[in-house]
Amino acid sequence: MKVVILAGGMGTRLAEETITRPKPMVEIGGRPIIWHIMKHYAYYGYKEFIIALGYKGEMIKQYFHDYFCMNGSVSISLADGIIKVHDEVKEDWKVHLVETGLQTNTGGRIKKLISWIDDGPFLLTYGDGVSNVNLNLLVNYHLENGKLVTVTAVRPPARFGSLEFGENNMVKEFVEKPLSGEGWINGGFFVVEKAAIDYISDDVPWESEPLRKIAAAGQLVAYKHDDFWQCMDTYRELKILEDFWKSGDAPWKIWK
Repeated sequence: MKVVILAGGMGTRLAEETITRPKPMVEIGGRPIIWHIMKHYAYYGYKEFIIALGYKGEMIKQYFHDYFCMNGSVSISLADGIIKVHDEVKEDWKVHLVETGLQTNTGGRIKKLISWIDDGPFLLTYGDGVSNVNLNLLVNYHLENGKLVTVTAVRPPARFGSLEFGENNMVKEFVEKPLSGEGWINGGFFVVEKAAIDYISDDVPWESEPLRKIAAAGQLVAYKHDDFWQCMDTYRELKILEDFWKSGDAPWKIWK
């Protein structure tokens, strides 16, 4: 089962970082967030990726082009240009890097990948969010329900601290940063049948008309993940992820 990663957006809300690089290349712990996402999928055995490129996509291409050499000791013969890598690279991934346009919406990017996607289901996510969702349970849930699309529903991290009151307005509990806020939202980490692409009529956001139509047809089911999930839309959220990584206890790091 292939993994599609939408990595072409301009990341304007994280302009401090994305003015010089695409958002999937913004680093957490010295590694691009897209690497963290791919490590998550690879842990569950999903190691073939289709990355939909757009804004500054050449930087993502360069990263994977140089990956083999940049992650091990090398010897370079200047006489003939032969490069020998001495260390084994752990990632046995296959990565397809597909140009899908600078201004293309998420739905349009998926539609442009149709020739790269096999018949049957594929995995789909965004290049700017991490989670500890169990992907095997997600896929099994999708297969059991037999719908066109399964979306991982998550509770967004609360932005502010919470107070729990007792009698006479006495504070019983103060939580600085609750793990989850109220309600459920689209957390990405989809499982999608190829037939669902027929619902994308034009270059539109995947999250608007296509998913609304799929839901109206009774073909959209939610897999509830009531555990860690965090997007990286803003500099504040980048710092949250960086602090998790520095603590040595990043919840999404399930690999060794």
